[in-house]
Order: sequence, then C-alpha cells, then structure tokens
Amino acid sequence: MRLCMVLGAFIVITLINASFSAKESKYVHSAGGFPMRHKIEKNVFSKIPSRRPSKNHGSNIGNYPLTERSNKPEEKNLRPIKGISSVQTSSAAPLVLDRPVLTMKIYEPGHLNKDIDIKRICGYGGKYLKLLILITSAHSHFTARMSIRHTWMNYGSRRDVGIAFVLGRTTNATLNAALNKENYIYGDMIRGQFIDSYINLTLKTISLLEWTDTHCPRVKYILKTDDDTFINVPKLLAFIDGHKDNRTIYGHIIESAKPNRQRASKYFLPYHQYGGSVFPPFATGTAYLLTGDIVHELYVHSLRTSYIQLEDIFTGVLVQSLKIKIVHASSFYNRRIPFLPCTIRDAISIHDIKENEIYDIWRKQMDSTVKCKTVDRSN
Repeated sequence: MRLCMVLGAFIVITLINASFSAKESKYVHSAGGFPMRHKIEKNVFSKIPSRRPSKNHGSNIGNYPLTERSNKPEEKNLRPIKGISSVQTSSAAPLVLDRPVLTMKIYEPGHLNKDIDIKRICGYGGKYLKLLILITSAHSHFTARMSIRHTWMNYGSRRDVGIAFVLGRTTNATLNAALNKENYIYGDMIRGQFIDSYINLTLKTISLLEWTDTHCPRVKYILKTDDDTFINVPKLLAFIDGHKDNRTIYGHIIESAKPNRQRASKYFLPYHQYGGSVFPPFATGTAYLLTGDIVHELYVHSLRTSYIQLEDIFTGVLVQSLKIKIVHASSFYNRRIPFLPCTIRDAISIHDIKENEIYDIWRKQMDSTVKCKTVDRSN
C-alpha cells in the first residue's frame, strides 16, 4: 500500500511539471532559451520614434518639438543637438557651443510664404526695384510693426521700393494663429523655418538672404534693419543715387572691437566660435545697406561657415572672407539722436526707437514748415 501511494505521488508530480513546461514553452526563444515576451516588449518600444534633428540641414537652435498647449519644451523627451551643450529658446542667456559647427547643420532653409504678397514686395524678381527693405521683427512686436506700417513703411507703395518684415516660426498655436491673421491682412511678413528668438538672429539674417536670393535676385540694393529703427527712406534713396559701387556694404562700421569672453554677458563669444583677439570690421546690425550683387555669395558662403551667434560679427566674417568692400556712412546711426526736424532729416537710420516715438519722428520729418540747411553726409 505504501509503495502504491509513493508511485501515485510521483505520477501526480510528473504531470504537474509537464503542465508547467508546456506553458513556459510558449515564451521560450528558439535560439537561446530566453523568454520571447522580452523580445516582444523590446520591439514595441523600438517603434516609438526618437526626436531627431531634421534631415534637411539638421535642426536649428532651440528647435525642439513643443506641445500644442504650451511653448515650453517637453523636457523628458529632449535630445541634445550633436555638438551643442546648451540649447535655449530663451533670450535670457547666450548660446554655448561645444565646438565649431557649420551653419548648414543648424540652418533649415525655406519660408512660410502662404499669404505673403511677393508680387507687391518684389515683382518680376526685383527687375524694376531699386531698394528692398527687410525689417527683422519678433513675434510679439505687433505694435512696433503697426507703427512702422503707419509711418515710413508708406514708401513701400512706390514702384521702386519694396518693404517686408522678417520673422521665424513659433510652435505656440495661439501666437501662430495671430501671425497668420496679421499676414493675411497685410501680406508683408516673411517667415523662416527657424525658431524665432534673440539667440537665432544669425539664422534670421541668413533667412532674409535666402528669401532675397530666391524671390528678389535682381534688386539693386537691400537694407537690413530692425523694428526698433526709424528709416528715412528719401535720405536713403538719395544716398543710393550718389553711390554706384559694386560688392559693397554701407553702414555704421565698427573697427578693432574685441570679443567678450565673459559668459554672463549678452555678447559672450567663446573661442571656438571666434578665436581671434580682434573682430574684422563689421556693420552694426541695426541697419546696413547691401549691393544686390553680393546676396547670393553671402547666402551660399554663410552655410559653409562656422556658426557665430552674434549676427553682425558673423556677417563681418563673411564680408572679410569674400573680400567685400565695407564703407562707413555717418548718416547710419546705431543709437538715439535728438528728435529735432533737421537732425532727423539728416539721418538715414535712427536706432532704439519706441513704438510711440516713431509717430513723432515721422511728423517732424514730414513737416514742410521747417526748413533745414543741406548737409553733405555721403561719407
């Protein structure tokens, strides 16, 4: 009897083991004996796309995917751009690059030109256009754009003058809708593919060069300026008529300036972006005039040049490399000046102007009751 009980117990244990073995065999990898469920889980996660820079010339600075409900990056999914140790969408601090990076790996070409009136701004590729004025502006500067539209931008109605604003793009849905509406109404906003921020001003300058090269290659002169600058268009046109140079940039020229190596500074520039002790001569970015024959060269060469986060320094490096002539003109002011009628009329550009001040300057410029002596400031 005892023997029968032992044999019965043995048979039951054998049947139980066989049952468990059959169940486990469903998960056993045929090659190595590892549970197949681990492989299945790995394949599921491998289908989740990683956040990588665009294949089209890489990703631009600050160009991380954002949620539609917020303009803040989804931090848990961020991947640093190769070669960049600190990527920032805020203008609170300057960008820091680990090593030299070719601009073509940062800049994404192309524009959002759905509602822009290209024919009015630059018809026939600029064949009949003497002057194209491109005004760099930020998304939130609606009031500044309107003050310009109400004043000196009126000269854009001339057949030989085209004027437009240049902005980047935004992933803020509310702001983007407002910009789309504004551009639908006015049709004067060129919008590049880069994220619009202070640290991307170099990308913004490249974007306006690209747009001009693509849509307005036959224009004779291009003025690059900012939306806090007043432009005396009649004075500028008179200046152009008195200068027939080729391959030239005119503006307020800075010479013998030295790089700022203080990391806390807004103008900080690390050695690997610019290793020299002195900058080449450069025109301050508030306003400078280009002859149309150098736009293509500047655009193409900019993509092949190591990125510099200070856009006027970057342009100065390009100008030196391409042996373009750079000429100082005293009527280009990179600062505020007294708001007196004759002083205003003697200036081509006045910088650091507030939205409400531009109307006063415009009124004084147009006041025909005030007579001024002619001053030659062609140099």
